[in-house]
Amino acid sequence: MKIKSVTADWLHAPIPEDRQHSTDFGRIKSFDTTLVRVETECGIVGHGEARAALSSSSTNFALNTVIEEELGSLIIGEDPRRISRLWDVMYNGSRAQLALDRGHVFPDLGRRGLRICGISGIDIALWDILGQSLGVPIHQLLGGKRHERMPAYASGGWAPVDGIVEELQRFLDSGNFKAVKMRVGAGDGTLAHSVARVQAAREGLGPDIDIMCDAHGTFSVVEAKRFCDQVRDCRIAWFEEPVTADNKRGMAEVRASTDIPIATGESEFTRFDFRDLIECRAADILQPDLSIAGGITETMRIEALCSAWQLRFAAHIWGGATTFAAGLHASAVASSAFILEYSLGANPMLHQLAKEDFTVSDGYIEIPDRPGLGVTIDEDFVREYRVTR
Repeated sequence: MKIKSVTADWLHAPIPEDRQHSTDFGRIKSFDTTLVRVETECGIVGHGEARAALSSSSTNFALNTVIEEELGSLIIGEDPRRISRLWDVMYNGSRAQLALDRGHVFPDLGRRGLRICGISGIDIALWDILGQSLGVPIHQLLGGKRHERMPAYASGGWAPVDGIVEELQRFLDSGNFKAVKMRVGAGDGTLAHSVARVQAAREGLGPDIDIMCDAHGTFSVVEAKRFCDQVRDCRIAWFEEPVTADNKRGMAEVRASTDIPIATGESEFTRFDFRDLIECRAADILQPDLSIAGGITETMRIEALCSAWQLRFAAHIWGGATTFAAGLHASAVASSAFILEYSLGANPMLHQLAKEDFTVSDGYIEIPDRPGLGVTIDEDFVREYRVTR
């Protein structure tokens, strides 16, 4: 089996005005992603997903170029089933053979950013190919699922004080969720507004619903500490990205000041970034994004670090159907995984890119047993939303 081609499509799906929301990223008017296709000479096609930005909207031409011209050229003609080797080939580039011979990395300047995002999308597609070729789901290749289904939390929460309870309750009711995540931070204007929104949410939802808070890294260290102190009676399940990912020691300082679990990692690249988070004692819960951090291969390495340090794993799967499916498979086998994120924002990539949908029942998501990723790409959707130069 040999790789015949590697292609990337930027998909841009506008969001109807009545379904848009505003965050610290601005008004979310579209959802964008890069769909990666790896085709073999024998006709098997694997799909993956790469993200050019954490926010829903992005311009992806540069990412597509990295995938097709930089990374694809390195692996065409190779056996797609040798996934670990191909990850190192893409990561190390022209010095790949040195790295393979010596057993440690020799990367060039592409250790972060779009190159790793591109590797992520290709890696997911390679796992999809391997699963399809053997007729088994990816979770079986990774050691077998530990759970038939996993709990999920409703992820959204942008409304102001007077609307936050209604918004979160609507999200909870949509799948009988028992946990919900809301956004806080600079998008609220003031720290006091963030605190008031959380207090209103706890009072309105009652004591039995888990509430997570996500600041998207927009608080200063002092603000994050004050936030934790002022919501200490609200029983927050976790506080996500309290400060910028560039300030790992500051995040560690926040963690040391509170008993609220600190979650982070959605904007980090590779196991090396997560190693640094762990060594700083900056987090209790690690959240790699499979379409940014290095794909399934690297995510399982990150999860092994979680397990070794007795931390928890909660993949960031705010993306399209291929990212979500990859996150399901990785989480299903991870010893430290305990919950799944389910986007309640307008997300055509999650619900329309694949013919299969991921439904929530009684707060749980079933782990699929279809071969590979278990998703069938809707080519009509791709044709409608593909961006061409």
